[in-house]
Amino acid sequence: MGKSSSDMGKSPSEKEYDADVKVPEAEDGRPGVIQDAVFGEITEGGPNFRGVGLGGTFVLMTKANVGLGILQIPFVFMTIGLVPGIILLVLMALLVMWTATYIQGFKLNHPQVYGYADIGEVLFGRIGREIFSAVFVINFVFVSASAIVAVSTALNAVSVHATCTAVFIAASAVVGWMLTSIKTLGNITWLGWVGMVSILASVLTLTVAVGVNERPASAPPTGPWDKDFKLFVNASAVGGITAITNVLYAYAATPTYWGIISEMRNPSMHNRMMVISISLCAVLYIAIGTTVYVFCGKYVSTPALGSAGVLFKRICYGLAIPALLVSLCIYAHMAAKFLFIRILQGTKHIAQPTKRHWITWFGCTTAVVGVAYILGSAIPTFGAIVGLIGSLFTPQTTIIVFPLIWWHDHWRYTPKSQRSYWMLAVNVFILAAGIFFVVGGMYAAVVELIKTGATNGPWTCADNSGSVPAAS
Repeated sequence: MGKSSSDMGKSPSEKEYDADVKVPEAEDGRPGVIQDAVFGEITEGGPNFRGVGLGGTFVLMTKANVGLGILQIPFVFMTIGLVPGIILLVLMALLVMWTATYIQGFKLNHPQVYGYADIGEVLFGRIGREIFSAVFVINFVFVSASAIVAVSTALNAVSVHATCTAVFIAASAVVGWMLTSIKTLGNITWLGWVGMVSILASVLTLTVAVGVNERPASAPPTGPWDKDFKLFVNASAVGGITAITNVLYAYAATPTYWGIISEMRNPSMHNRMMVISISLCAVLYIAIGTTVYVFCGKYVSTPALGSAGVLFKRICYGLAIPALLVSLCIYAHMAAKFLFIRILQGTKHIAQPTKRHWITWFGCTTAVVGVAYILGSAIPTFGAIVGLIGSLFTPQTTIIVFPLIWWHDHWRYTPKSQRSYWMLAVNVFILAAGIFFVVGGMYAAVVELIKTGATNGPWTCADNSGSVPAAS
């Protein structure tokens, strides 16, 4: 039988990934087998590591981006002004969207790539793999730790600090570990939908509340008050860089896309779902950030969910708890999955429910969440440290790696054309922008770290939600 027209001109990897993946049944009735470059033999009796559909792809991408970080946008507007802030949000969305389009082609050309560490091996061999592995794991573990702390903050806010914060952090880690241990992204997608509904309900409730309230909670309780609302602000160098890095963080879920495309039934649809997801994120950031800033001005509370008063702060944090847990689940799951694949790849245990399979999997999830719990509990200046780690690693994983990917697949071993030189110029610009984000972001983060004092010790009981006034 001849090749279909849809198969003509495609590489073997593209043909392999063209159709929705379903475990076939052999002619004799026995369970069939799918050969996957990452997970090996996927059979009907084992976990389906290729079970993420288009809806699941969209919601996992979107939820990985959209969290309470959306409420940093009003602070960006306060720092640089509303008009430059909106322009920055659009430009950053276009930059991240452009670089993320490289993921699909690279995955189809190199099916063995599961995550950031595998990119390092393709580009620079064994040394590259180890360096990229360290960057990926450290980055995702710190993000997971930040999510654990965020859940504890929400529990403190809802309960008005009913118990020791260390207890809330421990409880957040335990629940997060249970969700992280769900075996495949296909089975996590329903959590993604729960998380999306949760975070949208929270931020929309806040947005409506600040609109109908006479004045934000941080404004003077009586008399006239000035929002100090500005379209343009002459920001300081540190303020401007901080605004840029905060916007970059709002789109910083790109490293999760490698794990998502690896478990998609049809990876050739990755770019389409990614463009829809990032476009929606940009619209949400602009709409919600603008509304909160217009109504609150400089009186946006810290944390921002308190801007509408104590009651709505408790309501909004309560609505956000599922979303925060899902964020923890996604990032910790992908860090654990990377370790799991690294340990078992090339053996039958990676896709078969053997004893070694389950011991390794639960060991990886326990290690990732356990380290994240320790980091979130033991570092007194955790927020400033997260900012420093984020400024170092986020531009690398979200921006800098993609010009290197393009160079490897389209310049390193290929004939040059006029278009190649134009694309080289584009990717050199992207690389330079990424390096600027690292240097500038680290400078701003170090300045912030120096200014931040360690007000509490490790495993503190102190309230981290601002619900209880600090003792004088």
